Amino acid sequence: MRKHVGDLCLQAGMLQDSLVHYHVAVELLRSVNDFLWLGAALEGLCSASVIYHYPGGTGGKTGARRFPGSVLPAEAANRHRPGAQEVLIDPGALTTNGINADTSAEIGRAKNCLSPEDIIEKYKEAISYYSKYKNAGVIELEACVKAVRVLAIQKRSMEASEFLQNAVYINLRQLSEEEKIQRYSILSELYELIGFHRKSAFFKRVAAMQCVAPSISEPGWRACYKLLLETLPGYSLSLDPQDFSKGTHRGWAAVQMRLLHELVYASRRMGNPALSVRHLSFLLQTMLDFLSDQEKKDVTQSLENYTSKCPGTMELLTLPDGLALPPVPFTKLPIVRRVKLLNLPASLRPQKMKSLLGQSVSAKSPFIYSPIIAHSRAEERSKKIDFQWVQGDVCEVQLMVYNPMPFELRVENMGLLTSGVEFESLPAALSLPAESGLYPVTLVGVPQTTGTITVNGYHTTVFGVFSDCLLDNLPGVKTSGSTVEVIPALPRLQISTSLPRSAHSLQPSSGDEISTNVSVQLYNGETQQLVVRLENIGMEPLEKLEVTSKILTTKEKLYGDFLSWKLEDTLAQFPLQPGKVATFTISIKVKLDFSCQENLLQDLSDDGISVSGFPLCSPFRQVVRPRVESKPVNAAEGGRPGEPGHVKTLEAVLNFKYSGGPGHVEGYYRNLALGLHVEVEPSVFFTRVSTLPATSTRQSHLLLDVFNSTEHELSVRARSDEELVLHAGECQRMAIQVDKFNFESFPESPADKGQFANSKQLEEERQEARGLEINSKLDIHWTIPSLKRTGEASVEGLLNQLVLEHLQLAPLLWDVLVDGQACDCQAAACRVGDPVRLEVRLTNRSPRSVGPFALSVVPFQDHQNGVHNYDLHHAVSFVGSGTFYLDKVQPSGQVACLGALLFLYTGDFFLHIRFHEDGPSKELPPSWFCLPSVHVRALEAQA
Repeated sequence: MRKHVGDLCLQAGMLQDSLVHYHVAVELLRSVNDFLWLGAALEGLCSASVIYHYPGGTGGKTGARRFPGSVLPAEAANRHRPGAQEVLIDPGALTTNGINADTSAEIGRAKNCLSPEDIIEKYKEAISYYSKYKNAGVIELEACVKAVRVLAIQKRSMEASEFLQNAVYINLRQLSEEEKIQRYSILSELYELIGFHRKSAFFKRVAAMQCVAPSISEPGWRACYKLLLETLPGYSLSLDPQDFSKGTHRGWAAVQMRLLHELVYASRRMGNPALSVRHLSFLLQTMLDFLSDQEKKDVTQSLENYTSKCPGTMELLTLPDGLALPPVPFTKLPIVRRVKLLNLPASLRPQKMKSLLGQSVSAKSPFIYSPIIAHSRAEERSKKIDFQWVQGDVCEVQLMVYNPMPFELRVENMGLLTSGVEFESLPAALSLPAESGLYPVTLVGVPQTTGTITVNGYHTTVFGVFSDCLLDNLPGVKTSGSTVEVIPALPRLQISTSLPRSAHSLQPSSGDEISTNVSVQLYNGETQQLVVRLENIGMEPLEKLEVTSKILTTKEKLYGDFLSWKLEDTLAQFPLQPGKVATFTISIKVKLDFSCQENLLQDLSDDGISVSGFPLCSPFRQVVRPRVESKPVNAAEGGRPGEPGHVKTLEAVLNFKYSGGPGHVEGYYRNLALGLHVEVEPSVFFTRVSTLPATSTRQSHLLLDVFNSTEHELSVRARSDEELVLHAGECQRMAIQVDKFNFESFPESPADKGQFANSKQLEEERQEARGLEINSKLDIHWTIPSLKRTGEASVEGLLNQLVLEHLQLAPLLWDVLVDGQACDCQAAACRVGDPVRLEVRLTNRSPRSVGPFALSVVPFQDHQNGVHNYDLHHAVSFVGSGTFYLDKVQPSGQVACLGALLFLYTGDFFLHIRFHEDGPSKELPPSWFCLPSVHVRALEAQA
């Protein structure tokens, strides 16, 4: 009766009276061992004490007791705020909330009210009494729930979990399916209340499975699916794949995979295949690292079955309750490790024409330097690449991909995702071997407009699922930049030549890449015509073309123009429309040093051929003994001159700069490089060069020892002279009569001297110019009849200073005229008894004035035995004086003196003209006084 009165007092709001009655009831019931009522009295005592300590109530959204009072509406509102139930209220600061305002009642209440710790102990005791009765399961469960709510307010989660664990094992009577679902849902809420999220998710999942129990005639798959979605946070699982791309994996992967499988199955039973594909894609993307090889095969097979009916898309799926499922791109199928935008091939890379004004200065800031602007520009540079793509040309992006699957992965419709420029992506299909490792994949496309293009990512189709993979969402991807400038369209030039391609790849020091290499083998001095075929294979007209050449670093001295061409006829065909062809010819002329090398001189000396002495005094050629072919050759000495040890290599690069179309208007051009590899085999060598005086003072004999270093018979011809035939390895001497040269045409003014570094360089340039002039007059050519090949043999670089002096006209030119006829190399005829007029003429070519001079004419006869007869007073008589006087001659001036002789007898007479050794003649070198020998033939007088 006391317990019943306590219940009535509690219901009436008489808190103090209920506490007193409950205490009395507990004492009475303990004495009679009525455990069921004793447990009820203890529960009532706990309830009254809870009302005192927690006037705001302990209930959550459901099952909370309502306390009648003036503050309940505000407190009820507070209970809907997160954390409102977890605030502990100090009992000393509370009033009776309108229950009883008597102060004496407060004192009594404090005496009869249980402390927060005692409340839990009494709940435990009451539950233990309830457990003694099988039919009291519902009451026991309710007491456990009340105790858990109180412990939740006290933040004693572990003790609360013990009560809940006891509640799980309470045996209730036969419950309906709805009651079972409600029971597990309440347990899930209570576990959530005490912070046991995974435990809460577990009972929520049990409730979901109960919705589709076999005993239910109409399973509630929608309710099951909804409850399963509510369990996701408890298992650290979300449906956004972005949450799994950052940091380490959270939660138990095995449990998460089980839950995702259940979501897939539930969505399929709901009749929503798109939802099934989305969840299965999410499972494969996020749990790939935790799937076994067999599980990977099973999941992908199921996914292919689903996508055959409903392909996976990148659209956002929205459920009827408003939940949105984000798309799931397959960023791990395949895994991308590196993305690199590739520059165009070297022959297609655009280059900017250099501006005369230089680079434009940015006017965005008035300051010379700003760290803020510098930082922002650095970030922009880190993304923007320093090369350009061209509108209308195929551009490439290389991806290093990896197949993590244990089977072959087929990727279809793989292309680029771009922005900023209209871009035509050319999709690719690839098949990656199982666990392939890093595998390069090149994606291509064609920009259709100009501007700045950004490569945002790529798209794929794998297992029937379309994926848009953005670079920003790819973890661990290395990229050197994703933004590049697209310039206006340019023409495309394709070059083909008449020469075969070369296996030698030239490596220019400038770092330029050469698209095509050709090679040719020539003999020294030979000329080859290279026909270049230009074809416009682009879509824009070819308007400008510039051809330049660069000889790569070589140790060999080149004479003359190695490469020469004329573009006038070719440029006349411009603009070259798409598909049209133009040709032009490049002349390749190899002219290296024709002087003999030291090892060859040694070989010739060993063969008994004299190359250092000058035993011959005749201008005629002499055949020298050929080399002995059977002579053993030491490999260290390089072998025969025609063997590979003596083959020299010349390399050059031909650059074709061309432009046209809109790109030309914007100042861009392309550069196409053609590599030329020339192997030069020796043809002939000049082992020795010397001179002999000729009969004329204006001429000289040039003596050349010519050696045939080829393995073929060779003929040498100088100007229109007869040919000199040389067998293989044979050396012969040839003499060429040449007119002496006037070298004064070479510039010697101070202005011209200033362009050379020093006097030594000036002298070298002057000597090269003289050698070029002499070589052009000699015009020496060789011919190999068996090969039908011909070339030039040059003496440039062979002529030393002494030889040049012998071939140079003296600064003072002396002319002797007999009866007005120049007498230099031919005999002048006269009659005995007739006076012969003799004139000596001087032309001053030196830069200084010379003279005066005195000359004596001494006649003599040559008996052709080494004896000269000067005693001719009875045979020759002078008309007047035998001494001639010449006045002072200014530069470029001319002076002459006259005399006469009378021949008394017939015969051949010679006139020797001598200078008197006075002051002016001693100051000048003897070579300046080179007078011709005068030969006069006196004939019988006519009757």
